[in-house]
Parts: sequence; C-alpha cells; structure tokens
Amino acid sequence: MSERRDSSVKRRVSNKNEPKSESINISSDSTKSVAPVKSGGEETEIHLRNIKSAINQSIVDPLQVTKPTAIATTSTPTVENPNDVPLAIYYLVNFQHVCIFTALLPLFTLFTCFVTAYVFQYDEVHETHCRVYNIVPSISAITGVSPQRYFWRFSIALHLGPRIPIAFIYKNYYRTMLEKMQTKMQTERLANINSMITMILTLNCIEIASLGGVTYISNRENYPIHEKIFITFMICSLCHMLATIKLNGILHEDHTELSQTQRDSIKWKKILFAMSIISTVGLLIFFAKHRFYCHDLAFSWFAFFEYLIAIANMLFHFTVIWDFPCQHMLVVQATRTKVEEIFRSSSPKMD
Repeated sequence: MSERRDSSVKRRVSNKNEPKSESINISSDSTKSVAPVKSGGEETEIHLRNIKSAINQSIVDPLQVTKPTAIATTSTPTVENPNDVPLAIYYLVNFQHVCIFTALLPLFTLFTCFVTAYVFQYDEVHETHCRVYNIVPSISAITGVSPQRYFWRFSIALHLGPRIPIAFIYKNYYRTMLEKMQTKMQTERLANINSMITMILTLNCIEIASLGGVTYISNRENYPIHEKIFITFMICSLCHMLATIKLNGILHEDHTELSQTQRDSIKWKKILFAMSIISTVGLLIFFAKHRFYCHDLAFSWFAFFEYLIAIANMLFHFTVIWDFPCQHMLVVQATRTKVEEIFRSSSPKMD
C-alpha cells in the first residue's frame, strides 16, 4: 500500500512540473490573435518574429497620400503648307531598262516553259481532243500544266505592271509630237489625229487586259471564256499595231527629222506587223483543219504560228527602247504645280 501511495505522489509532482501551453497575443497598432505555440523553444521565437514582421507589413499608414499621376497631353501637329514641301527625288531609273525587262521577261519565260514541258511532260502537253499525232504543243498547253503555269503567271504579273504606264507615256509622247505640228495642220485633222491617239491608248489597254485574262483563265479551266479572250487579244493587238504604224506615218511625214533609232523603230514595227498578219492567217487555216478535220500535225502548225504571233507581239512592244532611248522615270516629292513649272518646257502634257 505504501508503494502505491508513493507512485501516485510522484505522478502528481511530475504533472505539476510539466510546462503548460499558453496563448500569446501580439499587437502592433491593432491587436491580433495568434495560434497557441509552445514556449521556451528557439523555433517558437523565430516563428513569432516572422508573424510580427508579416503584421507590420500589412499595416497601411493612413497618412500616406498617393500622388496623382500626371496626364500626358499631345499637341495637335501643325499641317504644313503643301506649297512649302521641298523638292526631293526618291526614285530614279532608266526608262529603257524598264522597257527591256518588261518586254523580254515573258519571252524568256515562254522559252523556259516550252523546254521544261516538252522534256518532262511530253504526253500531257500534246493531248488534244482529236488525239492525232503532234510535235509542237500550244502556248496554252505549256503554260497550263504545273508548275509552268505558276512561273508563267508570275512572269505575266511582272510584265503587266509597267505596261499600263508605258501605254500612257506613249499617249503623251504622241500628243507632244502633235503639238509641234499644230501650225502645219488644219484643226479638223488635228482632232482626228488626237482621236487616233486615244484609240491607240484604248486598244493597248484592252490588249493588256486580254493578256491577263488569257493567262489567268486557262483553256483547261474554262475553254469558252479562254477562247473569247484570246480572240479579243488578237484583234486588239493587230489593230493597235496598225494604228501605231499609221500614226507614226502621219506624225513623221517629213522623214528628214527622224533619227536613226526612230527609223529603225518604224521599220521593225512594219516588219513585225506583217509577220503577225501572215501568222494570223496561217493560225486560222490550221486551226480549222485541226478543229473540223483533225488532220495530223495540224495542231502543231497552229501552235507554230501561235508562237510567231506571240514573239512578234513581244518584239513590237520591244521597239519602245528606240522610241525612248534616253528617258528616265522618277518619283519626286513636290506639288503638281511645281513639277509642271520645272518640266513645262520639255515634258509631255500631263493629264
């Protein structure tokens, strides 16, 4: 019994000596309650310091005033007077180089398409509705297969770009020459020649548009439309050639004023026009033989004359290098009035 009493007394004494957990209150301007932690340990002190610092950081100073943000203002830019814009040239290029590139690019592309299609796609480009023997594929055939069609279309896109400005340059060129002859001609004849110049411009623009239509609407995709556009191209091309030769004959009645390059230009225009007429007759004859009678090699002869027409047309437009041997194209910063004042004595009429 005495032993049991001693053990119970010892347990009571040990329970009194054990540390008790207590709640610690931390305040910094405002009282905050913290979860109970064990006292007496180093970890407890570190934990308390962390809590204090977190509370101090969360307190906002009521006296702190936020400074207003300055609002940026932009002043309306003043518009300069267009007449005060200084004269500046941004681009200058030899016009003859532009014409050479424009005229020879489709010729080079056509030759490339012919060789590659003839070598690598022989059966595909010689296929016709008659299924007869042929050795020369048509232009539509070699430019209608892949990848030649993409190369041809890209080339024609680059070709058509300068063709429009060249057409209007020719119009101003002819009108400038016509102004020099006003004292030698009657008013009625001057009006007729001026109408012819406008007609040449119109035919040239229709020819350019037809070339784009024939290129981008192939005979494989839509043959009826392709055929009609091709006929339009042929008619406008021949009429443009004839009207140009006729106009040059009127404007240069006195051939003593012509330079050698101008003589060469007129001579080759006539030769190429005659070549186009003969080739057109041959093309129509062999097209009829192929379409209605399916003769052997009829389509090859048709294609041969088609190539002659295309080459004659390209070389006809290539004569522009003789008509404008030393001209330049420029992009200038100036008002229209200032440009006209500077170039009034030598430039064509601008409209």
